[in-house]
Amino acid sequence: MKIYDTEGFPNPARVRIALAEKGATNDVEFIAVDVMGGEHRTDTFKAMNPDAVVPCLELADGTHISQCNAITEYIDGHFEGPSLTGKTPKERAQVSMMNLRAENGLLNAVGAYFHHATPGLGPDLETDQCAEWGNKQKEVAGQTMRYLNEVLADNAFLAGSEFSIADITAFAGLAFADFAKVEIPESLSNLNAWRAKVAARPSIAG
Repeated sequence: MKIYDTEGFPNPARVRIALAEKGATNDVEFIAVDVMGGEHRTDTFKAMNPDAVVPCLELADGTHISQCNAITEYIDGHFEGPSLTGKTPKERAQVSMMNLRAENGLLNAVGAYFHHATPGLGPDLETDQCAEWGNKQKEVAGQTMRYLNEVLADNAFLAGSEFSIADITAFAGLAFADFAKVEIPESLSNLNAWRAKVAARPSIAG
């Protein structure tokens, strides 16, 4: 099993945390992709992943799986250990719901701000910017942070009492917010306490 990624980027971080939670980090081979050099946009890479983004999972039989949620779902089902996607239909639905809210409202919103309303990854890669859209998505990210803070007033984790991929996605989203200089208000005490708790997990703290 191989994972093509760029270490330190938000979505690759999600996959790496999921692997660590399952105790499977040493069961895969990581292959670095030079995103800053545009390797993800080459015909060779797009033959594996037409989305032209990292990460991309390659199975032993040559199958390629892209889209971070699909990769983490495969990891959760393939490796033993505590479930990250829920054990019952209700749990799976709740985890999926909160994961999508964290992905769309936080991680992707911060990404849109970073890529559209800031210099982003530089002029060679940021070739089609819309600052108005990016700044609007920055507002969405702030709204989502406040929503997640409310959720965490009554829950240990975003989808209930158990750590899940929703928590991984939100944690990566907040890390991206730090990098993109999107403020995470100190007043969001539940969110900040949750973040400190998640950061202390062995899968993240090391």
